[in-house]
Amino acid sequence: MRYDVNLSILFTELPLLARAEAARAAGFTAVEYWWPFETASPADREVEAFVRSVADAGMTLASLNFFAGDMAAGDRGLISWIGREAELADSVAIAVGIAERLGCRTFNALYGNRLPGVDPAAQDEHALSTLDEVAARVAGIGARLVLEPLSAVEAYPLRTAADAFAVIDKVGRDNLALLLDVYHLAVNGDDAAAVIAGRAAGIGHVQLADAPGRHEPGTGSLDIEGYLTGLADAGYEGYVGLEYVPAGASAESFGWLRGRR
Repeated sequence: MRYDVNLSILFTELPLLARAEAARAAGFTAVEYWWPFETASPADREVEAFVRSVADAGMTLASLNFFAGDMAAGDRGLISWIGREAELADSVAIAVGIAERLGCRTFNALYGNRLPGVDPAAQDEHALSTLDEVAARVAGIGARLVLEPLSAVEAYPLRTAADAFAVIDKVGRDNLALLLDVYHLAVNGDDAAAVIAGRAAGIGHVQLADAPGRHEPGTGSLDIEGYLTGLADAGYEGYVGLEYVPAGASAESFGWLRGRR
């Protein structure tokens, strides 16, 4: 199994541009991020500094989120957000440029919350069109989009793997797949083991955190070992992203990986 570390949630005690080097020192060769900029259209110098921080650490970029709005305020993506198409397009273009330099071939396209006063059906139609267009765009570099069910945000409509697969199946693009985050599925009452057993071929990326608490494996009650065994048995060859809040220092949260790398 190939593991990467999510540097938007781990090593946050360090400045963003110092985290890839810290991940290298911890023994990783790949990293992933949420959108690493404040806006959808960062200045060229910001993009260059980000790329250099990852490249200089010798890291592969395993996955990158598109701009998702104001995450701190509760936004969770622009795919279904009518009226913010230009921001999404800008971030897609920047993300593709970054990916071409750092080897990334997986993009997390957060679906977006339900909007007050907007017909959910209209949002869903907009999302299908947007996903089709963006999937075609990233296919040009041999990349995929992944759709992620999320917990803790009531306005976010993709709660289970079945919710995400319903959208994926409607779009019908070969390079659109599920982001299986075992923490979010567990919190929402979904069965990650059943998803792995039944639809492993439709999984494009995996993220791990234990539940409750969203800390490293071994701090909660999830069968992380069982999930990893199931993925291996099913032939999953992608990355497993470590997307947890460390219970202590980030560098001390990888003991559970001993013997796995």
